[in-house]
Amino acid sequence: MPPPADPDSSLIRGDAIMEALKTARGSLARKEAPPFEVRRAHGSILVDTDGKQYIDFLMGFCVGNLGWSLPELERSAASFDGPDYVHPELGYAPWDELADLLVEMAPRKLTRCFRATGGSEAVDLALQAATIHTGRSGFLALEGGYHGNTIAGLSVAGECDALPHCRRIPLPLDARALTRIERSLARRDVAAFVLEPVAMALGVMVPEQSFMDGLQELCGRYGTLLVADEVACGFGRTGRWFACEHFGLEPDLMCLAKAITSGVAPMGALLATASLARTLATKGSAWSTYGWHPRSVHVAIAALEYLRRHESRLLGHVDEMSEHFRARLARMRFQDEVRVCGLAIAIDLGDEDRASRLQEKCRRNGLLLDAQEERLMLMPALTIDRGTADAGLDILERCA
Repeated sequence: MPPPADPDSSLIRGDAIMEALKTARGSLARKEAPPFEVRRAHGSILVDTDGKQYIDFLMGFCVGNLGWSLPELERSAASFDGPDYVHPELGYAPWDELADLLVEMAPRKLTRCFRATGGSEAVDLALQAATIHTGRSGFLALEGGYHGNTIAGLSVAGECDALPHCRRIPLPLDARALTRIERSLARRDVAAFVLEPVAMALGVMVPEQSFMDGLQELCGRYGTLLVADEVACGFGRTGRWFACEHFGLEPDLMCLAKAITSGVAPMGALLATASLARTLATKGSAWSTYGWHPRSVHVAIAALEYLRRHESRLLGHVDEMSEHFRARLARMRFQDEVRVCGLAIAIDLGDEDRASRLQEKCRRNGLLLDAQEERLMLMPALTIDRGTADAGLDILERCA
C-alpha cells in the first residue's frame, strides 16, 4: 500500500510558486507609491495631475511606438461603430482583415493567427502549441530573458520553477553557446527555443549573425521549434518591422503585442505556420474571452495600415534618429557600453544604485527612462522629432 499523501505537500509547492511570482520582475505585488499620476499624453510628452510635463523616452516600454494620441488612431477609436463583443466561436470579418495584415508583414512561414489579449497570453499559446505539436515538454531560453507573467512564461525565463524541464543558455551568444545549445537539443526533449531576436530584457542584446544562423540550423536538425518573442521588439522598434528581419530568421511561432495598437487598446497575437496552427486549433485550447475585442481590432487595423502607408518615411526616420541618439550618447560622460538597435537603446552603467539614482534624477528634471538592474533603457517613440529628442538628451547629459 502506498504511503498516505502529505496533505500539505501541494501547499508547500504552491507557496514556493507564489513566492517566485511575487519576486518576478513586473510583479503587481510591488507596494511602493507611483512617482506621479498621469493626466494626459500627446506625442512624446506625458503630463501629470499638477500640470508638469515629462519627455517620454520609455513609451510604456515599447507600447507607444507611434507616439501618444496619434490623430489617425484617435479618430479610428472615436469612429468605431461595431459590436460591443463577439463570442470567440462566432465570425467577425475584421478578425480576418487584421490576421491578413499581420501575415503580410510577418516572415513568410507564418501564415496563421491566433487571438490574444496581450503578450503573456500570446507566449503561453506559443508554448502550448510547441508542446502539443512536438510531444515534448522541455523549453530552452536565454538566461536573464523575460517572456511574460504567466506561470509558463516565468518558468521558461527562470523566474519560477513551476514548469519542469526549462533550461537556459548563459551569455555571451557565441560558438560556445551554440555548443551548449546543441548538447541540450540533442536530447530531443526540447519542444522550443524561445528568444527575443533582439533581447530587450537583456539590454538590447543583438546576437551575431553567425549565432542566429547556427541556432536556426540546430533547431531544424533536432526537431525543436523556434519561438520569436517580438512583443517588445516588434513593429519598427529595431528599425525593421520585426527584429527577425535583421537576421533572416524564420521562426515557427511569433508572439506579438504592445505596439500593435500603439497603446490605444489592448491586443496580442500569435502567428504560426500552417501545420502548427492546425495542431493548436484541433488539439489545443486557444480560447480567449477578450482576445481581439472588436474595439481593439478596429484600432489595430488602423495602426497597421498607418505603418504600411508610411513605411519608408517611418523606418527611414528611425534609422536617422537611431544614429542621432548614438552620436549624442557617445559624447556624454558614459564610460560604459551603449547599445543601439533602431530606437531600442541601453546604457550599461555597471552599478544598480547609480542607474536607479540617475533614473530618479532625470524624472525630477522632466525625463522618463527606465532603470533595469545596472542599465538605463531608452525606448523613444519612432516618430520623435529631433527637437524633443535633443531636449530629453540634454536633461540626461545634465543629470549624468
